[in-house]
Amino acid sequence: MKKKILVLGGAHIDRRGRISGETAPGASNPGTWFEEPGGGGFNAARNLARLGFQVTMISPRGGDPIGEMVGEAADFAGIDDRPFVFLDRKTPSYTAIIEKDGNLVIALADMDLYRFFVPRRLSIRWVREAFAAHDLILFDANLPEETIAAIVAKARSLAKPVAAIAISPAKVVRLKPCIADIDYLFMNEAEAAALAGERPDDAGGWPPLLNEIGIRSAVVTRGRRELVALCGDRAVTLQPPIAETLADVTGAGDSLAAGTIAALLHGLPLEQAIRHGTAAAALTVQSPHAVNENLTPDLLNEALALVPQIRILH
Repeated sequence: MKKKILVLGGAHIDRRGRISGETAPGASNPGTWFEEPGGGGFNAARNLARLGFQVTMISPRGGDPIGEMVGEAADFAGIDDRPFVFLDRKTPSYTAIIEKDGNLVIALADMDLYRFFVPRRLSIRWVREAFAAHDLILFDANLPEETIAAIVAKARSLAKPVAAIAISPAKVVRLKPCIADIDYLFMNEAEAAALAGERPDDAGGWPPLLNEIGIRSAVVTRGRRELVALCGDRAVTLQPPIAETLADVTGAGDSLAAGTIAALLHGLPLEQAIRHGTAAAALTVQSPHAVNENLTPDLLNEALALVPQIRILH
């Protein structure tokens, strides 16, 4: 029987401009423009659906053509799409400028609509039923702080594991009030530094810093350098495989979260599940899309062969 995952968070339009040559700051740069549905929660939801899970997505959306595009993408992915539609407002957007080598230069997030996802919406009957019917709750930090706290509290009251995607340094701080009650937190080094208030010089510095603020289970990605995973009383590192072709880093963190969650729900401990997440991220950065359109459980298993074993920090 398929495991069920409830996702609450960002589902919007991603616009990405890719610079064709060397980046010239403060000047006009030749390049190409591309747009597709995206959002941290939505990217993870589509990855999880491709990996064989039954996924329900709850997110605010505007009554505009972009909102319809997101809905069509959800249907195509096989997601049970349950948006809160605000007919008089526009769907949020994320606009990024990408360098020739696929790395992010700068991004602008127009996410005002997400503030209308207030805690009282969680008391709607079908939302309550969705919480009760799913095996894991995943949310992202696009949502308001008080709504995040309410999601975590509801999941806790139902004894459901809860996972979170940090989204950005500016938004991850919304998790602080309930940080100790999040079972699995996925973030990059800049986001982790925003939570901890400082950035250590090496991977080994992260576990004590994050433990100090109440985090017991989390994954911190560090670009091409080894990632760090806190697994209760243990901490491990893992060197991500270097992709031969780097198409676009957009969505890599979301796919890492999805691949890891998929392995967790198949019964693996976090220190082993991160290898599956790393494999999913490696497949994503080789695709021009935020979700690799060829992702399947078999392809993920093939990519897993290229992921090294973990190294225990302590």
